[in-house]
Formats: sequence, C-alpha cells, structure tokens
Amino acid sequence: MVENRIRRKSLLDKITTPQAAADLIKDGMTIGMSGFTRAGDAKAVPIAMAEKAKTDPFQITLITGASLGHDVDRILTEAGVLARRLPFQVDRTLRAAINRGEVMFIDQHLSETVEHLRSNQLGPIDYAVVEAAAITEDGGIVPSTSIGNSASFAILAKKIIVEINLSQPLALEGLHDVYIPTKRPSRVPIPVVACDSRVGFPYVPIDPDKIAAIVVTDAKDSFSTVEAPDADTQAIADHLIHFLEGEVARGRLDLTLQPLQAGIGTIANSVLTGLAAGPFHHLRMYSEVLQDSTFDLFDAGKLAFASGSSITLSATCGERVFNQFDKYKDKLILRPQEISNHPEVIRRLGVIGINTALEVDIYGNINSTHVNGTHMMNGIGGSGDFARNAYLSIFVTKSLAKGGQISSVVPMVPHVDHTEHDVDVIVTENGLADLRELAPRERAQLIIGHCAHPDYREALLDYFQRATARGGHTPHILEEAFSWHARQQVTGSMQP
Repeated sequence: MVENRIRRKSLLDKITTPQAAADLIKDGMTIGMSGFTRAGDAKAVPIAMAEKAKTDPFQITLITGASLGHDVDRILTEAGVLARRLPFQVDRTLRAAINRGEVMFIDQHLSETVEHLRSNQLGPIDYAVVEAAAITEDGGIVPSTSIGNSASFAILAKKIIVEINLSQPLALEGLHDVYIPTKRPSRVPIPVVACDSRVGFPYVPIDPDKIAAIVVTDAKDSFSTVEAPDADTQAIADHLIHFLEGEVARGRLDLTLQPLQAGIGTIANSVLTGLAAGPFHHLRMYSEVLQDSTFDLFDAGKLAFASGSSITLSATCGERVFNQFDKYKDKLILRPQEISNHPEVIRRLGVIGINTALEVDIYGNINSTHVNGTHMMNGIGGSGDFARNAYLSIFVTKSLAKGGQISSVVPMVPHVDHTEHDVDVIVTENGLADLRELAPRERAQLIIGHCAHPDYREALLDYFQRATARGGHTPHILEEAFSWHARQQVTGSMQP
C-alpha cells in the first residue's frame, strides 16, 4: 500500500518513525507545518516533537497555513515548544499562553505569510513538515485535504519531512492546482480569471533530494466544530437573501450573483447554507475553507463550482462527501492560500465576501480578533484579504453575546481589524445596514436602527446624539467611547 503512495522508489529508504523525524528539529529553528483549519495538518511528527521536548527542551517558530487539528497547538504549548506562532490559531490553551505573553503570536493576513518568506522578511524555513496523499514518480508532493502554505513551505524550506497519510483518499489526487507567483518587481499577472481556472500543477514540484524523512500515518483530519443553524443565523440569512434579491432587482447582480466567500465558523457557514432557500442558481465560490455549506449548496443544486484552499467538514458531512467524492471532484479545486486569498484575484473576480465580526461600532469599524481590545481570540485570518478587495464586503454577527450581557454593536470598537472603509454591509438577526456611499453620521443611524439589539438601541442612540452635539465628521465622546467595555469588565454586563 505504501508503494502506491510513494511512487519514487528511491524515497522508500527515507521512511522512518515520527520520533526519528522529530529528532531532526532543533532549538531555534523555524518550522513550516501543513494544516489549514484542521484539514491536511501534520499529525504524527508534531506529537513526537512534544514528547522529545519533555527530555530535551527546545523551542521553535511555528508557521502554518491556519489552525491545526488534533490538539496539536495545545500539546506543543504544554510542552513548551512554541516560542513564536503565526499566522492564525484557534486553540484555547495556546490562546491563553499568547495572552499571558508566553508565546509571541504574529497575527497576519493569510495572503501575506509566504510573501514575507519569499522576500526574506521572514524565515528562512529550516524544515517543512507537510502531509501528503502521495509522492509522484518525479518526487512531486500531492497534498491532502488542504494546501494552505504547504506548497511554498516545501519549495522554500532547506529540508522537508513528509507525512504520507493512508487515511486520505487517493481520489484527492488531481484536485489541487499549485501555482506560485513569480518574483517581484516584474511579477506577471496571476492567470486565474474564473473560479474554475486551472493554472498550475496538481502537485507541489520540489527537488526530491530535499526530502529528509517520510513518516507514514493513518489518522483522519479533525472534524469541524460548526454548530447547526439556529433562529438567529436563519434570520441573518433571510436578511441577506432579501438584500441580494434587491441587488438583482436593481440590475447590480443577476441570480448567479458573483463568486462567494465565507469565513470559517458557525455563523458564516449557516448564512451560506441559508442561501439555498433563495432564488439564486449556478452559484460559484472563491473562498478559503470549503465547509459543510459548500456541499449543502452542491446537494441543493445551487452551486456549480467551488475553489478553496482546504476542505473542513463536520463528521456527518465528511462521511457523506468522502464516501461519494467522485460526485463532487470535478466541481472542486484547492489552491495555495496566497492564491485563494490574493487581492489581485479577489478584486478581478468581484467576490462577495461574508465574514464574521466579534463586534462592530456605530460607524462600521469591525473588531474580529480582540476581546476588550486586548485579549486575542483566533486571529484576523483571511477576512482582511477579502474585505479590502471584495465587490461586496459583508460582516455578520449576532447582536448579543453572553446571554445578553454584551452588545455586539458598541459606540467604538477597542480594536479595529477592518476599518469603516472596508465594510459595505453589516447584518445581525435584527436587520441589515447597507453602508455604501454613506457618511459616518448616516451610517450610525442605520447601524443603530437596523442592527443593534433593542435592549441596547436607546443607549446607543443617546451616545450618538450627545456625540453629534459636540460636532465632528465622526462624532465621539472620547471619555465614554470605551465605557461599555470597562463596565462589562467590572460588572459582567454592558447594561448600565
């Protein structure tokens, strides 16, 4: 079975144990590791690294595509292996270490990481640790359920450790499209002109002599933790469908819309699933993570093609999809994340971006990452890549958190990830605010009236009116702007 996965026979001698592969990694190294939202992540070598650290302490800079599965970030954090981590994470234990200042976390746009590597602003990478479904006769690495940054890690690293995962179906071969941008300053345009454009290789082209070790595994990807849609997410989807129908009626879109992108997580996934109830058809997707909603739309006959960088599914959806993968394969493509998230391509295709906010302020600034402006949650991910460059930049959030003790619409966000200039539409379960071509004072009235929860609407309106009396293009009362957050830290509630 291994021979039909490792087709370059000279590489069979590279097969070794996870422990032997982990021994290659030394203190102070920079490691590029595959994995994008729990999919296609290295599964054996990082665990062996943590075990090694118990008797031989060492620390590394760990770069991934996005989040890892199988509690790898937790295990590496508890073992003291992580000195620096980028560009994204979702692990509770790592998050706590970041917020204590024990792990230096670099929160980065997902399209930027390999650009920094390629231009020597970051790195160099000592070892790339990448999961693969196979290695070709020429030594090319066939990725598994994600590409993320794996292709550039393998190309740019001094040495490569490959995890051949026997649980990843060989049907994945041919799904990938590995295109690496040419060097600046004379870079040629990226030739992706449609969601289904194929412009690269179905494998990662590398010098096979760089492969230092091969580890054989059979562990499945971690499943997605998205929750089922609820009344609030259904209401958000209904508001968005009504808005898009209005755009069609005005002649700005047709019923095929523009290519869709949805950020990770329950709300964005549920909203995208909700589009199946609309009149839209022959939809296309140009996104990062292909979630349950992608395949729900395929099965509903609404989606024609989907381009992403990883496939991350719940247990139920994963079983359905991979047991009949041939049904979907010719409608899918996986790209490196610097292509799936590239501003040039997003702008060219006119993507409709749907991303999730932690909180929004009355002028349309978005906080996606920091609780109370200080404590990191997960990271900005790819939302900034899409928000700045989308045809329509849409942010969704429930209007309340913590059982109503926190309003997701506040006077001023204490941390800004997406400025008002990059936000076109905000949607909560209460309504939708179309902010295009509006001045700040007009935006505030729309957001307060349409998006804020009734329990907080009067207080927001009072703040805005008193701020307006002081004047200014974007009126604020500076001594009160963060008073809601300060009150919540002391009393547990933003309610006065």
